[in-house]
Amino acid sequence: MAARSQYEELARQLSAVGAVKRGIARILPAECPGGSAAVLALLSQHGEMRISRLAELMAVDLSVTSRHVAHVAEHGWIERSADPADKRSRILRLTPAGNAVLGDLNRRIAEMFAHNLQEWSDDEVGQLNTLLARLRDSFTCRSSGGCAPGRHSHGCRTRPADSDNGSHTRTPV
Repeated sequence: MAARSQYEELARQLSAVGAVKRGIARILPAECPGGSAAVLALLSQHGEMRISRLAELMAVDLSVTSRHVAHVAEHGWIERSADPADKRSRILRLTPAGNAVLGDLNRRIAEMFAHNLQEWSDDEVGQLNTLLARLRDSFTCRSSGGCAPGRHSHGCRTRPADSDNGSHTRTPV
């Protein structure tokens, strides 16, 4: 286990990640804010799903997810169809237009990182990707605030990566 000072420095460094997130937000087109981009990315990676599953993957409240879904549906980037198993529920599916928007978003973000990390080696970028994925996987709880000390045995369950095939969720935001 690392020293407490290491965790304190990690907290400072992670709070500075806000600058990276703001940089990403600045390059997103006005019609596709971060929440909408996350909806598109998750539907692309995980395939069609109910809004409840999407809210779980986004780790936000269902009402917040509903607003993002309404926005992308209004733009024609997703379609909502009746769930054959439960006609009261809707299945969300990415449209070709949504795939095109997502492709543009991914291109913009990749170009931003390429520009800002141009002095990093492929190995350094790979190490960062590996460590960030490992950090995310260490916080697999979906409860508010992640897993607090001592909560594993009291309702805070851990689980493997978000998808059945072991791949990692990659969202543009």
